[in-house]
Amino acid sequence: MTFSVSDAERDGGAACLRLAGELDLSTAGELAAAIDKLTAAGERRVLLDLTDLTFCDSTGMAVFVRGDNQVAADGGWLRITGANGRVERVLRVTGLAEVLRYLPDTADPASQSAS
Repeated sequence: MTFSVSDAERDGGAACLRLAGELDLSTAGELAAAIDKLTAAGERRVLLDLTDLTFCDSTGMAVFVRGDNQVAADGGWLRITGANGRVERVLRVTGLAEVLRYLPDTADPASQSAS
């Protein structure tokens, strides 16, 4: 399966990217570039919708952390939502679910406090 990053409807004032397919070494640069483009445009609140993401390796996880660090440096945050199956399991096992404040049952993760 291929990978895609697309702009999604904004939620709670955050820029939202919808990820689909497999996020790995060969596709992580595409997500990093999309996050860079948002931050260059002044976005400081980024929501990643992982509903259609079927696979994510350590390279993809590193892009999540890099993006979070990037926006946090300017007082913002990166949140994730919609992970399922293996992707959700990897987020939990690695501890990134807590770091990125992943709450699967939250209707609007963009409204969560950054602290």
